[in-house]
Amino acid sequence: MKPSKDITRLIEIMAALRTPKTGCPWDLEQNFETIAPYTLEEAYEVADAIARADMDDLREELGDLLLQAVYHARMAEEAGEFAFGDVVEAVTRKMIRRHPHVFGDETAREAGMAKGAWERIKAEEKAEKRAARLARGLDPEDHGKGFLDGVPLAHPALTRALKLQEKAAKVGFDWQEAQPILDKIEEEIGELREAMAEADEDAVLEEFGDVLFALVNFGRHLKIDAETALRRTNEKFRSRFHKVEEALKQSGRTLEEASLEEMEALWQEAKRK
Repeated sequence: MKPSKDITRLIEIMAALRTPKTGCPWDLEQNFETIAPYTLEEAYEVADAIARADMDDLREELGDLLLQAVYHARMAEEAGEFAFGDVVEAVTRKMIRRHPHVFGDETAREAGMAKGAWERIKAEEKAEKRAARLARGLDPEDHGKGFLDGVPLAHPALTRALKLQEKAAKVGFDWQEAQPILDKIEEEIGELREAMAEADEDAVLEEFGDVLFALVNFGRHLKIDAETALRRTNEKFRSRFHKVEEALKQSGRTLEEASLEEMEALWQEAKRK
C-alpha cells in the first residue's frame, strides 16, 4: 500500500489495522475509551507546533489528529453506528447552516449577518439534538440536567473553568467589570492562608482551586485566555532554566552541584537578558 493525498487511503489503512487476524494486535485491542487520551494528546501537540511556529511539525501533528478522527469513526462503523463519511457530512451541514451570510441566498445572507444569528442557529441545533435524543429514548441532556452540565468534563481544568464562567455569564451571573475580581482573588488568597495555618489539607486543596478559578475569571474579563497565558509562562520558565543550566555547564558544573543561591543568581541574570 502506497501513501496518498486522498483521505480514502487513510481510511483504508485504518480499516486494515482493525481487520481481525490480519490487522495490528494493538489497534484491534483499542476502544473509544482507550483512544480518547491519545486524541487529547494529539490536539495538544497541534497547539504546541503552532506555538513554536513549526510548520513541518504542524503538518505532521495535524495528520496525527486527523488519524484520531478516522480511528474513532472506524470503531463506530464497526459498531454499526456511523462511518467517516457521516462525520464529514455532519460537520459540512453544520458549517453551511451556521454561515447563511456566506452560503445562503440574499435573504439568508442578510439574516445571517444580523446580531445574534450565530447564537440563534446554535440554539436551534441544540433543540433539534434534544428532540432527537428524546426520540431515541435517551436522556435529553448529554452531561446532566443542570444549566452548566453541557460543559464537557474532558476539557483541561483551566479551559473548563473558562467555559463554565462564560456560560453562567450568558444568564447574567457575572461581574460587571474586572477590578472587583481582584478583591475576590485577595479574599480567596486570605482563605488559602487560613487553611494553611490550620494545616487542613482538604481545605488547602479547595481554597487553592478557588484562587485558580478566580484568576481564570479575572483573565476572562481582561480578554486573556488562562490556558494560553500559562502555556506562555511555562515556556518562559523552561527557557530561563535552560539558560541557568547552560551557564553552569560553561563553568564546568551541573545543576545537581549548584546551590540554590547560585541558581537564583543565574536565574536573575537570565531574566535581565
